Amino acid sequence: MSSPSSPRSTKPRMLDRWSFLLSQLFQSSDSSSRINPIRLLFRVLSLVLFFGIWQFLCAIKFQFFINFSFLPSPVEVLSATLKFFSNNPMVHIQASVLRVLLGYAIAVVLGISLGIVIGWFQKIEDLVFLPLEILRPIPAVAWIPLAILMFPDAESGMVYITFIGAFFPILISTIKGVEGTDLLLLRVGQCLGARQWHVFKDIVIPGAMPSIASGLVIGMGNSWFCLVTAEILAGRFGIGYLTWESYVTSNYPPIVMGMLLIGLMGSLSSYAVDRLTHVLMPWRVTKKGNAN
Repeated sequence: MSSPSSPRSTKPRMLDRWSFLLSQLFQSSDSSSRINPIRLLFRVLSLVLFFGIWQFLCAIKFQFFINFSFLPSPVEVLSATLKFFSNNPMVHIQASVLRVLLGYAIAVVLGISLGIVIGWFQKIEDLVFLPLEILRPIPAVAWIPLAILMFPDAESGMVYITFIGAFFPILISTIKGVEGTDLLLLRVGQCLGARQWHVFKDIVIPGAMPSIASGLVIGMGNSWFCLVTAEILAGRFGIGYLTWESYVTSNYPPIVMGMLLIGLMGSLSSYAVDRLTHVLMPWRVTKKGNAN
């Protein structure tokens, strides 16, 4: 008779599962998406051209509709970046990351759950969708006065602003994904005798996952987009606060540095969300065509 597995034997299995999940997270879903040396060269070249043209236009003080006379050059921005990272930068980075992640996490839970319910039940859509649709176009900066009035402290208000940025893209994408379920699949499930719950669980949710994944990626980017607006409230720390303070004091290089840092962290966060959603959808394989 075989003895039951001991905790020592189950622990390596759990580690193997986590290792497999992480390996799937950071490897490409198909061979066509792997970065070969030529593609990597082109991407590096695009950055070199971007910063090179920017430096050249600043050096000649280009003025034709767009004025580069007062715009900080990449060299000045690099100097400001080195100065920033030499003076305890994690205080600002950690504050911004925590605000974005907390607001985004709340938006994911509420946006997906509410979107599924609205997309699946007609009566609930009639009851709650119109007020949400009225609130959706309101920009994040317009929420600042109400955030000050509604929340007991500035930190909660800043998290709320980042939540607003992510909530509506996730909500709308989830609703459209549920409503866009293939009717043929629904009819097949019903003809095979599937109950309502099984149709919802095995057909509707997997069918809506690509749309939900798109909303999650867009929502993460929007959370970082709203960060500066959020940290205008009362921040003492944060990349957005640093950017706004530099504008108030007319210290221009840190403004561009803050913009680039927000863009970099937003891109990395969106990429991580995109890779995670690919792991959760192993059946979805896409391949880009090559232009002739």
